[in-house]
Amino acid sequence: MKKYLGLLAIASLGGLIAVGITKLTDSTDSSTVFAEKLSARYASLAEAGTKPDFVEVANLVTPTVVHILTRMEAQDAKQPVDPFDFFNFQMPNMPRSGSGSGVIISQDGYIVTNNHVIDGASKIKVVLNNKREYDAELIGRDPNTDLALLRIDEKNLSFAVVGNSDEVKVGQWVLAVGNPFNLTSTVTAGIVSAKGRNLNLLKDQRNPESMYSIESFIQTDAAVNPGNSGGALVGSDGRLIGINTAIASNNGQYAGYSFAVPSNLMKKIIDDLLKYGEVQRGFLGVSIQDVNGELADKEGLKEVKGVFVAKVNVNSAAEDAGIKDKDVIIKIADVSVNSSSELQEQIGKRNPGDKVKVTVVRDGKEKEIEVILKNKEGKTGIIRTEKIESEKVAGNEFETVSREERLTLKIANGVRLKTADSKSVLKKNGIPNGFIITTIDKMPMSTPTDVKNALANKKGGVLVEGINPDGSRGYYGFGLDGK
Repeated sequence: MKKYLGLLAIASLGGLIAVGITKLTDSTDSSTVFAEKLSARYASLAEAGTKPDFVEVANLVTPTVVHILTRMEAQDAKQPVDPFDFFNFQMPNMPRSGSGSGVIISQDGYIVTNNHVIDGASKIKVVLNNKREYDAELIGRDPNTDLALLRIDEKNLSFAVVGNSDEVKVGQWVLAVGNPFNLTSTVTAGIVSAKGRNLNLLKDQRNPESMYSIESFIQTDAAVNPGNSGGALVGSDGRLIGINTAIASNNGQYAGYSFAVPSNLMKKIIDDLLKYGEVQRGFLGVSIQDVNGELADKEGLKEVKGVFVAKVNVNSAAEDAGIKDKDVIIKIADVSVNSSSELQEQIGKRNPGDKVKVTVVRDGKEKEIEVILKNKEGKTGIIRTEKIESEKVAGNEFETVSREERLTLKIANGVRLKTADSKSVLKKNGIPNGFIITTIDKMPMSTPTDVKNALANKKGGVLVEGINPDGSRGYYGFGLDGK
């Protein structure tokens, strides 16, 4: 995620449309027909109005966008920097703060934001459009799409209606809603400039899991700036079509283009985080590259379109289904794909075991192939990696808390005190067996080792927060002598 720093200014020049007119005398009739059709289209646009009224849309969407404030403790100094957050300078070895935006997606308090907005945060606060403040719980996150899911304890909230990002068209009007420079509830307008942009922002050589990252951004020219991360990108009908994520800039401020995670990909990620606690990815199992003029000439392709299959992996879903080297994939289900990023987005919205229709061009002919996607382990099942860990720490026995129980209790993390030694400081200070420790001195606890490290050689006051066996919130403060 450190690639967000100094994100390269995008210098892609739009291709010049060269209209070569030859044999004018032979094309008079067709030119007249074209002119008539073009005139009719412009007349239709004029009747519909080319500048929609955004007032109603802004009034509808603004209450669904929240301001997110985060706090990182001193030991989180290696936290990746948000490209929208260049102005929150902090002294070394001091707690750091950050800010961003989020979108309410359900009336009972679920909120989508960017992973880089909350990554490394020890405390997350959500401020609604009406200025009410809440402590937020981190339900789950996915660095490979830069998305995270939060929840606040509230009901009957205004929430965004999610649209279909596959139907987004280049040139359509969009609004970006967020909190740039801590200026709350800011609305800007623009158009969709491109789709399926891959900027290689999420690749990290130090993290093998980043090889599974998916980037297929919606590019717009709606103005966004530091603090817009995690905010809403909506169409002229007010429906959510993307989560604003990055900007193209040399200095961290808006320079003309911004990028959003498509809403259809967002829906899949959020559904997985709620159901499984982690994202389930389906894979075709192919090495691919975009088709360009040079590749088309080299491979004898009739058209410069689609995604070229350079190699089919052994025992992959693609091999099982009969996809072959040098096939050109042009559709996933009924959606045309013309770049590697578009193909990855469509496959990325599906789970292992899902059946998907893949249309390929082979020897100049189209062929539909049904593929059953596999997971990264080469199987068709859902991957479940969670296991309950147990460990004794200073005579006290702790265990991790299952995902199902965390969801029921609406907590993102926790470590249960199974049994406490009668002489332990926990027992002496009234912490009961079965108490789930969520934080110690505001630092999240996820494993018994986290508890052990948090208490080791500590002197002075300690604040333990969590959930009592009866489901109520518990707060315990006591002193340690470091022994």
